[in-house]
Amino acid sequence: MRALLLYPLFPPSFWSFEKLLALVERKALLPPLGLITVAAILPQEWEYKLVDRNVREVTEAEWEWADLVIMSAMIVQKDDLIAQIQEAKRRGKPVAVGGPYPTSLPHELEEAGADYLILDEGEITLPMFVEAYKRGETSGVFTSNGEKADVTQTPIPRFDLLEKDFYETIAIQFSRGCPFQCEFCDIIVLYGRKPRTKTPAQIIAELECLQELGFRRNVFLVDDNFIGNKRNVKLLLKELKVWLHKHDYPFRFFTEASIDLAGDPELLELMVEANFYSVFLGIETPDEASLTLTKKFQNTRDSLSESVNKLSRAGLDVMAGFIIGFDGEKAGAGDRIVRFVEETGIPMAMFSMLQALPNTGLWHRLEKEGRLLNASANINQTTLMNFVPTRPIEEIAREYVEGFWHLYDPQVYLDRVHRYFLKVGEPRNPVTRRRLTDLTTLKAFLTICWRQGIVRKTRWTFWIYFVDILRKNPKLFAHYISICGHLEHFYFYRQIVRDQIEAQLAEYLKEKAALEAQEAEEKKVEEIVA
Repeated sequence: MRALLLYPLFPPSFWSFEKLLALVERKALLPPLGLITVAAILPQEWEYKLVDRNVREVTEAEWEWADLVIMSAMIVQKDDLIAQIQEAKRRGKPVAVGGPYPTSLPHELEEAGADYLILDEGEITLPMFVEAYKRGETSGVFTSNGEKADVTQTPIPRFDLLEKDFYETIAIQFSRGCPFQCEFCDIIVLYGRKPRTKTPAQIIAELECLQELGFRRNVFLVDDNFIGNKRNVKLLLKELKVWLHKHDYPFRFFTEASIDLAGDPELLELMVEANFYSVFLGIETPDEASLTLTKKFQNTRDSLSESVNKLSRAGLDVMAGFIIGFDGEKAGAGDRIVRFVEETGIPMAMFSMLQALPNTGLWHRLEKEGRLLNASANINQTTLMNFVPTRPIEEIAREYVEGFWHLYDPQVYLDRVHRYFLKVGEPRNPVTRRRLTDLTTLKAFLTICWRQGIVRKTRWTFWIYFVDILRKNPKLFAHYISICGHLEHFYFYRQIVRDQIEAQLAEYLKEKAALEAQEAEEKKVEEIVA
């Protein structure tokens, strides 16, 4: 059996980093961890080829080679997933799909022509699919009916299938699930509220596999809340610290976590000692009423700004997500988010309009209230809300566009990054970095200096901050320049956000005006008849 593993395109997004990746001659930030895990679960006597369309096209020879095409996708990859299903079917290839998007909205993939829907967690449903395929069944839907996988039995992903030079960062997974109950989040729907973890031995085995294959880059633990099971995380970090020291610190790590990390000094210390250098937090909003309404209670227990400062001082570079459009939100929410970002100095703040994701508590509540505008969703930063909010959508959209535009103004961004890196704690362990003797790295460094230090109006402050960080926090200088370099993506992306949101808003207002005119005309006719 020859299986072609195909990963669909991501549209430009906050995380796509096209302009930044081009500087270091990479094609994508992260590889498709889900598909290489699928390849490890499926029969090992099968043959596999992996094509990530974010780094290259499928060749004619690969299409011809395949007996079966297997795809996985998130909702944001919807358009290209459907296009690739249709292309595979045009070529007469059977198609199997799985992952978060098919699991959330399976009917859309059935309509697109997928033959096999492998839903929920693959450790359970992939064996079902294999048995059906061996029996000669030409279609099927395979679900776990609520059962969750024992991830201690998950095999090491097939990292050998990756074209490793295309990627800037490597991804692994320690846990699934989150203990919290945020109304808008689909993680607890997909993976449950009881975090399940791999063993420390599994993670170390995966790292050793990466080492043997020659990977020497940052590692992203893709867990949606790395610290969901704090006991098991601490056990992992203690063993990881010893392994890293023994192997001369070949990797640095970053991950996503809930903000209560700041309230656990032992856990925070263990993460820094285990070479974690960055963490993404879902802060969402500084408005406590909105946090309470959406059931994000963990963000209301301590000062959000002080929590960010604790993590920063400990040596973790904080990234954060913010959302506008919660029910009951008061005017000026966008300004309050911008003010919070500026006060805390968080360099990379992902700012989005709220979307109701399928099967979440928010989705079901809005559906019951008759406020959903469509039966799908899109979690990109370039899409209007998919429900009727409690304040005018045009007001929310304008606050959002203005806030995003301001946050990634070149001067504002460099000011914020400089302030932030003056307070970030130094790394505890030796850091493996690209050397400036590497031609690609040198070229990227010079390009950043040229654009931000000569071409743009930031030229004077760029060099003042450059020298200041070298003098006051030299161990973080390389990381500082890297974060400055991220502006090349955000400067480009903020224009996409503005153009697309304003175009959608104009269309929305046009349709709204037409509907109001029609209703007024109908009312006039009714009055005449009466």
